[in-house]
Amino acid sequence: MSLAAVPGVVAVTTVAGGLPPTPLFPIQGALGDLLFGVLLWFLEQWYWLMDWIYYFTGLEVINPRYRFMHRALLVGLCVGVMAPLIGTFLVHRQLALIGDALAHTGFAGVAVGLFLNAVIDLGVSPYLTAVVVAMIAALFIELISEVTDAYNDVSMAIVLSTGFALGTTLISLNAGGLAVGVNQFLFGNLSTVSPQSAAILLALFVVIVGTVAVTRNQLLYITFDETAAAVSGISVNWYNRVMVMLTAMVVVGAMQIMGVILVAAMLVVPVAGATQVSRSFSESLVVSVVLAELAVLLGIAAAYYGGVTAGGIIVLFAVAIYVCTVVFGKLQSARGGRTTPEMGSIEAGTGTGTGAGAGDDD
Repeated sequence: MSLAAVPGVVAVTTVAGGLPPTPLFPIQGALGDLLFGVLLWFLEQWYWLMDWIYYFTGLEVINPRYRFMHRALLVGLCVGVMAPLIGTFLVHRQLALIGDALAHTGFAGVAVGLFLNAVIDLGVSPYLTAVVVAMIAALFIELISEVTDAYNDVSMAIVLSTGFALGTTLISLNAGGLAVGVNQFLFGNLSTVSPQSAAILLALFVVIVGTVAVTRNQLLYITFDETAAAVSGISVNWYNRVMVMLTAMVVVGAMQIMGVILVAAMLVVPVAGATQVSRSFSESLVVSVVLAELAVLLGIAAAYYGGVTAGGIIVLFAVAIYVCTVVFGKLQSARGGRTTPEMGSIEAGTGTGTGAGAGDDD
């Protein structure tokens, strides 16, 4: 299988498990060395696992010569967990389009990183600056809504247009000899998943999953009854900010293989499919992760073997799976008299307490 068969994929030479000698994050001292060492160790173990699977299966997509595919699969699997994990909360709060707004500001963050690297030789990963800019934009979305009493879609539209305008302006300046392959950020590219960007994604994965695990009950309570959550003493504004910042992290992480234009689909489509066959919030969450992982794995394999853009084919598989869940849900309803729940109407559970105990479901 030639690398040239995959659109946008360029031939790259990497040493097995090799990482660049440059710092991974702008963290100096023992903490930075420790973080770098942990991420290096994990990537080494992932390479070893892929080599082991290749030895027994002979799958060309995980050929040891193509380390970038190993990293693309790792990023894809992480995205398949993170996106529906956050997207389930967003969809049931009718905030599905926030992913689009933050993806466009993430693109602005990439442009900021490339611009600063070209002008002052900052030496930082553009995906790291994308995380920072997207998180700031997420806070601005909440701030605009709170200060101006505007609807969420208004604040999202303002931030989306501002972010994309900033990104295109910085790219058009071409200052310091800046040359940007815009397509790889707009549509995603498997070969752009470098060891550094994969390590950043792993760090985001730990933060996102850990935060949701700790704040899950509060987020669930706010999702289904924001007024009651506020009355019970939960800081609604604080948890809203936490949710949008986590969304920004997911968007930037997924942008590596999905691209700016298609990244929001992974926040919405698997969750929409899960609602067709699930009866509780927890069940919907688990099913959405399974559907997302299936779409990612099929999409990456199709991109490699079929020579198509990864982001587009992943979304097409996700939509096809969604259609299958709709049909399955209708058949299930016809046979058993079960009514397919409408979006946002899945039962939160039987827990009615306050604070951390609120929102527990069976």
